[in-house]
Amino acid sequence: MTDLLPPLHLLTAFLAASLVLAVTPGPGVFYVVTRSLLEGRRAGLASVAGVALGNLGNALGASLGLAALFAVSSAAFLAVKYAGALYLVYLGVKVLRAPVADATPVPARTRGARVFRDGFVVALLNPKTAIFFAAFLPQFMGGGAPPALQGPLLGMIFVLIAASTDTLYALAADALAPMLRRARAAQPLGRLLTGGAFIGLGLFTAFSGARHAR
Repeated sequence: MTDLLPPLHLLTAFLAASLVLAVTPGPGVFYVVTRSLLEGRRAGLASVAGVALGNLGNALGASLGLAALFAVSSAAFLAVKYAGALYLVYLGVKVLRAPVADATPVPARTRGARVFRDGFVVALLNPKTAIFFAAFLPQFMGGGAPPALQGPLLGMIFVLIAASTDTLYALAADALAPMLRRARAAQPLGRLLTGGAFIGLGLFTAFSGARHAR
């Protein structure tokens, strides 16, 4: 394993840069906080796992050349980008149109599976993440390990760091809003905030630049 890692000075710089980027709020953090704030800790942790798996898919995809495809084919980039944005808007509209009865608790396993799936799709259908990994990871590669092996390894390390900080965001959001989750009077407001957040995130994804992927 140590043969696959870059030299110590590069590895230290990579870990520091990864931590700074991971704690910087972006679409992934926003999604996790929204789920945690309005649906509780289980939903927040499920969203962390889904986003992490989607980010890992993008990290591996970047290593396998998807980022290069997006770089040379604007049509492919835009197709995936707008598919992800439309999915976010769909989630928001679905929440806004749900009857009040749907706001009652559902089995944790069912809710967690749905939130995990949505987080995975939201993160995976963000081509900016693949572009980010393709631009970020090579800056810290070094040594004699093949880039095809070192790139995915660094990507997995970054995803683990981001998942750890996202977990802290989820737990903090859950701790800050217990009354919002428990009060029945807050259910319409909660649905409005959730639906509006997803629609806003979809529009942000559609019209934002490619500088910040997470």
